[in-house]
Amino acid sequence: MGAKKHVVDLSDEDRKTLEWFISTGERKAEDNTRARILLKADDGLTDSKISEHVGCHWKTAYNTRKAYCERGLAAIHRCKPDREYERKLDGKAEAHLIRLACSEPPEGHSRWTLHLLADELVTLDEIDFESISHETVRQRLKKHPETASLGLLGDSA
Repeated sequence: MGAKKHVVDLSDEDRKTLEWFISTGERKAEDNTRARILLKADDGLTDSKISEHVGCHWKTAYNTRKAYCERGLAAIHRCKPDREYERKLDGKAEAHLIRLACSEPPEGHSRWTLHLLADELVTLDEIDFESISHETVRQRLKKHPETASLGLLGDSA
């Protein structure tokens, strides 16, 4: 079997940064997992051993090592800094969505569903969308407490 293609060799400063990153407890669990993977990979463990220690799939360990070799410590974050993440709904479209969610449901339905809202939002003439997912609708409505009583986002208890 050949040598590893993506070798993690952390400097002392990078190691201290990752240890601090994990110890603060203020990060996403997936970011902490990737930081732990990098520390274990620097210790020389294989992907399968790392996955046992960290509790992830071996492919996650491989992908994290690969990302570290490409992007450095920024690899612990899933979002790539050079990629543009464009919001699907602007303020005007979001206002339409909230107004729609608070209105009477369409005929034949007892209440709005996320799928119905997404479909209705696409058909509005004021807003120019080819498509919008129910997940986008859910994320936008979650940000507005006035829509919590509609029962669209599941039980909040």
